[in-house]
Amino acid sequence: MTWVKICGMTNLEDALTAVEAGADAVGFVFYEKSPRNVTVEVAREIVEKLPESVEKVGVFVGDSAERIREVAVQIRLTAVQFYHASGKSSSADWAALSQESGRRLIVAIRGELLAGGGMFISGEEKKRLHAMLIDSGSGDRPGGTGTTFDWGKCLDMVQGLGSMIPVIVAGGLTPDNVMEAIGILKPWGVDVASGVEARPGKKDPEKVRAFVKAVRDAERIL
Repeated sequence: MTWVKICGMTNLEDALTAVEAGADAVGFVFYEKSPRNVTVEVAREIVEKLPESVEKVGVFVGDSAERIREVAVQIRLTAVQFYHASGKSSSADWAALSQESGRRLIVAIRGELLAGGGMFISGEEKKRLHAMLIDSGSGDRPGGTGTTFDWGKCLDMVQGLGSMIPVIVAGGLTPDNVMEAIGILKPWGVDVASGVEARPGKKDPEKVRAFVKAVRDAERIL
């Protein structure tokens, strides 16, 4: 079954809507430049009221391993999703993050970087990673752009990565195009934020339900 994460939670109502719709995970963005940035205090209050079975993912950009661990412990996150500030990260970064955070680690990379060449993940790196997330981004916005990356140009790389580690696809997904993305890329999981919003930081319940339904329909049809 395709793993579904609804990201950018800023309030309990939206988080509960995602859970009720059948999402496997909810995400909290700890990046001040994001319109979906949430405080540790608010995120902790939301997490306290969510079922244990739902994955709680903290999204970080360029933070130190110590900072990520501190937030993860305070909120009781079950996983952390990390964007390197430059758009690139190394196995040394992954080692520190996985060891210090004590949580499942999702490393985010830009699809544009994949389109430019190959990528190999060693056995040691696979041990440190829960999944690799492929997003759209730019120099000043490592993710959360609300636009898709070029699925066709990245197809071979996504499939190659998928043979080594679970791959999550993000970037511009909506209830209208997620089935197409799953059909082309065949990812382990999908991640959405702006594509199910009424406005930045506030979810549209109908879009959330429609997104999860489209994913489940894709599993049945494709």
